[in-house]
Amino acid sequence: MTDTPRITDSHCHLDFPELIAELPDVIARAQHAGVARMVTICTKLVNEPSVRAIAEAHAPVFYAAGTHPMSVASEPMATLDQLIQLAQHPKMVGIGETGLDYHYTAESAQAQQDSLRIHIAAARETGLPLIIHSRDADDDMAAILRDEHARGPYTCVMHCFSSSEALARAALDLGFYLSMSGITAFPKSDALREIFASAPLERILVETDSPYLAPPPHRGRRNEPAYTAHTARRAAETFGIDYATFAARSEANFERLFSKAAQYTGAA
Repeated sequence: MTDTPRITDSHCHLDFPELIAELPDVIARAQHAGVARMVTICTKLVNEPSVRAIAEAHAPVFYAAGTHPMSVASEPMATLDQLIQLAQHPKMVGIGETGLDYHYTAESAQAQQDSLRIHIAAARETGLPLIIHSRDADDDMAAILRDEHARGPYTCVMHCFSSSEALARAALDLGFYLSMSGITAFPKSDALREIFASAPLERILVETDSPYLAPPPHRGRRNEPAYTAHTARRAAETFGIDYATFAARSEANFERLFSKAAQYTGAA
């Protein structure tokens, strides 16, 4: 629809069973809603070939790859060389998701930290943005991000950000981005919306994290990239601007951070 503002779902999981079974329709609905691009995220490197194949088969889809912190204990540790090699693919546009999750998997905290530092090194070497998952690990996350940034700069997005104001500030102070998921559209998320409202608009992305965290009016049901539009409309209200303006600004932000996707001119 030419009159629908263009936006990007910067984080989804199109290879998950809830979406892969009807992928062409999922992508078509996204485009109808103005979601012109999607970045599908590989969370276990053993699945990278199948995630890559999705991006190769569908023009609007790009991908990122890494080891999710909740999988670090059960998966082989990613290596720097492995991540750098994967990043050579023209549609591989981000490193991760990686990070720390002490909510469910605190027992593997040290391995998660080691994995995170490897992924940061890969982001630094490749110039691709790091994609961070952080849950119940704010202090360690902030410390590692700062420590590694002091060793050499890299770019980063705090995906599905729903942590503390202190972690948001730590990330923003390093020049990083915060991504708004469906959580920011939940009625009781006023405190989280306040954190975003105090952030620079030029550091904001939007995402679904589908098939999870569907925003209203689909809350409690399966999420999909088309619903990025619902989150983005609520985000426009948070920033006190109209939807078309927010869409344009968030698109510019995505293209600044995910510059490889912005510059991509190849066929699917």
